Amino acid sequence: MDLSNIIFNSLKYPFRNIVKLPIIFILFFLITIIPIGKLLNNDYIVIIGVIAFFVFILIVPGYFLNIVKVGSRQSAMFPSLNLVNSIFDSIRVLLLRIVYMIVPAAMFFIVLSTLGSSSFALLYDFKILDFLANFGLSLVIILITYLIFEFLLFFAKARLAYLNSLSEALKINKVVADIRTIGIFNIIKWLIAMVILMVVISVVSSYVLTIPYVGVLIDICVIVPIMESIANYSLGMLYSNIS
Repeated sequence: MDLSNIIFNSLKYPFRNIVKLPIIFILFFLITIIPIGKLLNNDYIVIIGVIAFFVFILIVPGYFLNIVKVGSRQSAMFPSLNLVNSIFDSIRVLLLRIVYMIVPAAMFFIVLSTLGSSSFALLYDFKILDFLANFGLSLVIILITYLIFEFLLFFAKARLAYLNSLSEALKINKVVADIRTIGIFNIIKWLIAMVILMVVISVVSSYVLTIPYVGVLIDICVIVPIMESIANYSLGMLYSNIS
């Protein structure tokens, strides 16, 4: 499927499912309960909010994984909310992230242990420019490693949704092969288009934030989940190109 169709269909996707769209609105409302409790200075609401936050973490990643799956099949329907399946999928997404972040985490500690001590020695000797160069190099190495594996994780998540197999999603060589099949140039075009789309939606919807209190609630519970739905569905549609 070409880029224009992916973007156009993704933009329409949430609004084709007006009946089921409130599901994600309600799910995102769960993360607003703690701030509401703080605002009302009510400890009971805050406690409920903490529980609701963990419910959010257990359900929402799995639900959006299903949206990626729907996109990869080029369907236009919102997935039904199945708590057991959503929790199971959320756990799989979490495990996937943990595994893919092992290398960036290891790189962070390696760089910190090798360059960190020498950087602080330079700072102690008042060699500020050398310290900044050393520190900057450390940050660049860590950032590049993180971005590479975050990029791989992005498509590992799509592979998990498409094949419904965590073991397959953990095969980095297969994920790299999928990326090559889709095409780096196509992915870059898609990323640029999605960033522009998200920025436009954010700018247009920013006027909602001017409404006291309610504006923030609308942004978190309505605008953000719609943007997440568009992004995840779009990823699924992009990934459908491997077939």
